[in-house]
Amino acid sequence: MENYFWNTEETQSVKKLYVLIIYDIVDNKKRLAFSKKLNGYGFRVQKSAFEAMITESLYRKLIDEIPAMIDKELDSVRVYKIRGSGEVNLFGISNTITDEEVIIL
Repeated sequence: MENYFWNTEETQSVKKLYVLIIYDIVDNKKRLAFSKKLNGYGFRVQKSAFEAMITESLYRKLIDEIPAMIDKELDSVRVYKIRGSGEVNLFGISNTITDEEVIIL
């Protein structure tokens, strides 16, 4: 078992949000495009799940972009915005999680 913790309330010049994005997109082409877009925000933790530590403005940008990328009749996307301190418990195979700055070009 591996655990990692975060605290978005730490005194930083820019406060960040911990965001979990889980999706089920039917069309392969749209799903690939969606996952490429999410790579610009955070990192993949499972086949259809991404985690990110982003600013409020990047969060708003992400929320604005999602509706245009999916079929609202067939697809499902859930975005969890988490503030404060938290903990994730990992069981089984998992990638090593590092706290790094994500830059979108």
